[in-house]
Amino acid sequence: MTFLLTLVVLSLAGAFVSGLVGVGGAIVMVPLLYYVPPALGVGRLDIKHVAGITMAQVLAACAVGAVTHGRGAMVHRRLAVTGGLAMATGSLMGAIASHYVSGRGLLTIFALMTSVALPLMLVRPADLGPASDGTHVPFRRGTALAWPGVIGFTSGVVGAGGAFLLVPVLIAILRVPVRVSIGTSLAMTSASALMGFLGKAITAQIPMVPALAVIAGSLTGAPLGAAVSRRAPIAVLRAVLALIIGAVSVRVWADVLGH
Repeated sequence: MTFLLTLVVLSLAGAFVSGLVGVGGAIVMVPLLYYVPPALGVGRLDIKHVAGITMAQVLAACAVGAVTHGRGAMVHRRLAVTGGLAMATGSLMGAIASHYVSGRGLLTIFALMTSVALPLMLVRPADLGPASDGTHVPFRRGTALAWPGVIGFTSGVVGAGGAFLLVPVLIAILRVPVRVSIGTSLAMTSASALMGFLGKAITAQIPMVPALAVIAGSLTGAPLGAAVSRRAPIAVLRAVLALIIGAVSVRVWADVLGH
């Protein structure tokens, strides 16, 4: 019971971050679930089970966060559909492929994803002026299919929705404003996480009781984070996301290189 309650609390924190900065929560949940329970002496999950549970958490957090952001009209719907389909396809393929990847391989791929995301956060965001809210920014279809497709595949492998990498890509490459990138990424990642969840469930990589505990925390944390996000300055949101990605990248690389 102590172990399950710990998972609920960790999930609530991860889902809050999800709604706040537009990530599915995996950038926080993977290290939280992998490192915190054994540090507290309440239990331990291997990295494959962490990846499966995290995918379940990402699905719940993104779905709730996308609905909350969508009510505020901060979603580029055409881009969300185009990129979301590509991400979902890639995520299903990656989740099935992850059954054959070693635990260290999963950590290494996750570390590489954080390393790619961090420099993209340094690109200056688009400034469209007061005449546009950014929800109808034009985009190249090929770019909107290729990047989300690749992100979806790698995310499916490691049990992440991929939003922590998708948000920087939307901002830096597709030139979508920050607030719209947050809402759009949650919508796209919901589709990706659903397919990733199905892929990991089919290959028996999700322990259901811990997954349900994590989902319970997500349903509370995600809407709280989304509500705070709408009131926070854009510079603060970018700084929070960059700090999270940077800190997690250092910790996971230390673990990968230390073995």
